[in-house]
Amino acid sequence: MTDRELISKKDLLEMTGISYGQLYRWKRKQLIPEDWFIRKSTFTGQETFFPKDLILARIDRILNMKEDLSLDELAGKLSPMLYDIRLRKDELVERNIVSLLVMERFGAKDPDDTVYSFEQTLAFYTADQLLQTGEMNLDEAEMLIRTMKEHFPRFEGKPCELLFIRKMGVSTLLLLSLPNETHLENTAKLVSRMNLAECAEQLQMKLT
Repeated sequence: MTDRELISKKDLLEMTGISYGQLYRWKRKQLIPEDWFIRKSTFTGQETFFPKDLILARIDRILNMKEDLSLDELAGKLSPMLYDIRLRKDELVERNIVSLLVMERFGAKDPDDTVYSFEQTLAFYTADQLLQTGEMNLDEAEMLIRTMKEHFPRFEGKPCELLFIRKMGVSTLLLLSLPNETHLENTAKLVSRMNLAECAEQLQMKLT
């Protein structure tokens, strides 16, 4: 999967018109996830960057909602891991949240009026993203959905990421707590690394 597009803190403040103080107040109130603040070395020293599409969408939502809700109320609304949204199987396809291919393959035994939890929907959505990029095949997608079903709830909403690894044609999936530092031996290839909090954020934006 290609690296996410980043935006610098300076450009973000200029583009959105918010102040430095607002940005860090929202961070303290957990309106903006800690792991979206990415420190990188530049020719001028250390600078802070953000995942561009996620931070711009989040700030837009905060600005649109903050007149009607307190910051504490906003934090509850904007927490993707706690957001209690459930959709029926047929709605996921009708609203183009998960492809028909994925639902026909992995939800075939479930009636159309089956209601999935947010975590179940996230597993379908994540597998769908990797299938659409061509990084994963259907058997690997089935492994991903099974792995998330068995292990994702153990993180209890804490930041984690998915590592998809291949070695000599054999696929492996890892779910790891963030932050972490991972090193692979030379014959193993890291096919994709996905921050599941960011996936959950993208899914939440589609659902609301």
